[in-house]
Amino acid sequence: MLKQVIALSIATALLVGCTTTEKPTTPPLTNADLNSSLLNTQTAVIDAINSSCIDQTAEISALSAEMRKLKNQVSTAMAERPKTIVMPPPPMPKPVAVPEQCPEAMIGEKFLLGEVESVFVDEVKAMFATRIDTGAESSSLDARNIVLFERDGVQWVRYDVMSNGIDQPANTFETKVVKFVRIKQDVDSDDDRRPVIHAHLKIGKYSAETDLNLVDRSHLDYPLLLGRKFMKDIAIVDVGQIYIHGKAKKQITTLNK
Repeated sequence: MLKQVIALSIATALLVGCTTTEKPTTPPLTNADLNSSLLNTQTAVIDAINSSCIDQTAEISALSAEMRKLKNQVSTAMAERPKTIVMPPPPMPKPVAVPEQCPEAMIGEKFLLGEVESVFVDEVKAMFATRIDTGAESSSLDARNIVLFERDGVQWVRYDVMSNGIDQPANTFETKVVKFVRIKQDVDSDDDRRPVIHAHLKIGKYSAETDLNLVDRSHLDYPLLLGRKFMKDIAIVDVGQIYIHGKAKKQITTLNK
């Protein structure tokens, strides 16, 4: 009996020892547990991403609103700024051709003459180098072979003019005599009776009329002389200038210089 009790005690002790020394075991994970864990993690990540996107969208909206505000301010400032008027550049002046003859020269209602001018005499169709002489009273034209005659009871004169040049044959003209004048050259000489014709002159752009007495001026510098009677009331003379109205290329002159 005692042996049985001792044996039972030993068996019980051994059973308790085995029980106290056995390690606890972890139950194995199932596929359902893994899927649930992954689903929870995915949901958390998506929630975080969505939250971040919402924050960025709010920031972008705020920036867009700020840009629209600045754009409106710039537009208002541009509208209020004074407008600058851009004037077109002035047109370039056109080149002016230089005329062969000088332009008209006027002083008040009179035109200006130099001491020498080119003068066209319509009655003989020729241009002459002309002396403008304020010391002479009348005007005279160089004429050769002067012959007086009557036509229908009126006094006429036939005369030669070196209108082709002093080295060329003269041209003969016939003109009605309007009067005669007596010119005294010096104290010891007799009066010189000269026939006078009425002539139409052109000086530059100006036209004028005057009486010309006919006389041989071959010994003088200029074949035509205009005196004070011509200049009276229509012209004044600047003796410091010549050819104010232009010098003709082809003109008759008796200059021997």
